[in-house]
Amino acid sequence: MIERIYILENVDPVTFYGVNNSNMQLIKTLFPKLRIVARGNVMKVIGEEEESELFLKKIREIEKYCEDYNSLTEEVILDIVKGVQPNVVKQENLIIHGMNGKAIVARTENQQNLVKAFDENDLVFAIGPAGSGKTFVAIALAVRALKNKEVRKIILSRPAVEAGEKLGFLPGEMKDKLDPYLQPLYDALQDMIPAAKLKEYMENNVIQIAPLAFMRGRTLNDAVIILDEAQNTTTHQIKMFLTRLGMNAKMLVTGDITQIDLPPTTTSGLIQAMNILKGVKGIGRIEFTKKDIVRHKLVQRIVEAYDKFDEKRKKETKEVKEQAEQKRENK
Repeated sequence: MIERIYILENVDPVTFYGVNNSNMQLIKTLFPKLRIVARGNVMKVIGEEEESELFLKKIREIEKYCEDYNSLTEEVILDIVKGVQPNVVKQENLIIHGMNGKAIVARTENQQNLVKAFDENDLVFAIGPAGSGKTFVAIALAVRALKNKEVRKIILSRPAVEAGEKLGFLPGEMKDKLDPYLQPLYDALQDMIPAAKLKEYMENNVIQIAPLAFMRGRTLNDAVIILDEAQNTTTHQIKMFLTRLGMNAKMLVTGDITQIDLPPTTTSGLIQAMNILKGVKGIGRIEFTKKDIVRHKLVQRIVEAYDKFDEKRKKETKEVKEQAEQKRENK
């Protein structure tokens, strides 16, 4: 009799063990000669060496499946233990499997273009209207790179600019102050990473929150760095951010140039950066349109209505200026 220890490193124990430990009970049934004790992410196995080695081999395969698909069923466990390849339905344009095995795919042509641009470039600008999925796809690509061990960390940043209202000073530590601004990024992460694993990543700085103000002087290596709502950066902020890119790192910059919350006299760093860096080798640029909006169908109609209103207002302003100029000339 020998005792072996196995640690679940890459999966959420709750998902792995199943509801009411149903998956663990099945595994114990399939290996009746072994005494198996599981607590948290640690499994202790006592039994004959040959049987223990077979158990550990199968557990590694089961863990790998659970890591890849973020789900685990009794049918999959039975297939793996029997040596049968689990039946997996292939999804077209799949990025990763999210919570409960939900397939996260690039749904529109421009989302697919963003995936391709990320694979081919180290810096990608993704610009477009609200609801086009640019931030969600960016997070999915970062999580995929982390799961595939292509990078060691994900770094998230977002300008702390209120959308038209002043919130005043927020209580708490730095993370507490930034959380309200970063909530959309957290929402996306929670759709892709189990809660326990996400908490572990945050505590171990595998997923980091990096305020723009504290980025100066850093070199970001082995990471996917995401700057969201980049239209609200100043020209100095975005230049400083873009020059943080280190070795084996990729940067995704997302924004919507129709929703700038900066003071009217301040130039958006995103607009300036896209003009300056246009045509630079190694930089991708994807421009989403209203056709890419994947939220509620009303969102597309709202965006279109505001676009028409803005066009009408610009036309009226132009006519007023022309009339004023004509009056001055007549005088």
